[in-house]
Amino acid sequence: MSELATLTIDGRVATLVMNRGEARNSMSLDMLEAMHAHVDALRDSECSVLVITGAGKAFCAGMDLKAVLVELSGDATLGGRLLRSLAELTIKIRELGMVTVAKVNGAAVGGGCGLSCVCDVSVSHADAKLGFPEVDLGLCPAVIAPWVVAKMGAGRARAAMLKGGIMSGAEAAAVGLVDHLAEDRDGLDALTDEIVERLASGGAHALATTKGLLNKIDGVVETGMVLEGAKLSAQVLGTAEAQASLSARMKPAK
Repeated sequence: MSELATLTIDGRVATLVMNRGEARNSMSLDMLEAMHAHVDALRDSECSVLVITGAGKAFCAGMDLKAVLVELSGDATLGGRLLRSLAELTIKIRELGMVTVAKVNGAAVGGGCGLSCVCDVSVSHADAKLGFPEVDLGLCPAVIAPWVVAKMGAGRARAAMLKGGIMSGAEAAAVGLVDHLAEDRDGLDALTDEIVERLASGGAHALATTKGLLNKIDGVVETGMVLEGAKLSAQVLGTAEAQASLSARMKPAK
C-alpha cells in the first residue's frame, strides 16, 4: 500500500497520517486513494477512536495546486476527480462508527481545513494557521462547505468562507472551527493524548450509536450536498478565471 498515508493502531486508537510532509500534505489523487484504503480497512475495526493528522509541520495545505492546474498536469479531468475523491473520503470518515479527532498540528488550509471539520473533534494550537482562501484564488470551496456549516454554524461559516484568507488557531477556536486549543505546538501532543484517552474510555457501542444519531440530526451525509459541492467546485476550477489565477500564483516572483 502507498506510504502517502499511513495507519497505525494502538489498542482502541487508530492514527491516520497524511504523509506528504515535503508538500505540506497537500492532497494529490494518490494520497487520497491511500487514505480511502485505510479508512475502508477501519470499517470492521474494533477501534473506537481515529486520530487524523499530518506529517511534518502542516496538517494539510488543501489541494495540490500543481495537480489541478491544467497547463502543468495536462489533464483537464484531474481536478474534478480529485474533488470527487475528497468528497467521498469525507463521507466515509463521517460515517465511521468510531469518534474521529483532527489533530491540526499546523496549517490546515482549504480542503485541509474542511477535512478537520469532518472530524467529530478538532484539536489544534494557538499558532496554527487555518482558513478557506479558495475565493482569493478564484476557486469555490463548495466541496467542503456542508462540513464547515455543520461545524461552525451557517452564519459563521458564511462569513469565513466568503471572506477568504486564513486565521490563527486562537482565532479559529474563538469562532468554533477548533474545539480544543493548546497554547503552542509543543503542548498539542499532550492535549490530544488526554482527549483521545478520555474518548477511548467510553463504550464503543455507545459512541457509535450516539455518533450515528448525530449524523442523522445534522443530515449532511444523507442530503448528498457534499457530492453536489464537489461538482460545483470542479465547474469553477475549470473556468479560465480560476486557471489563470492558479497559473499566476504558481509562477515564481521576480
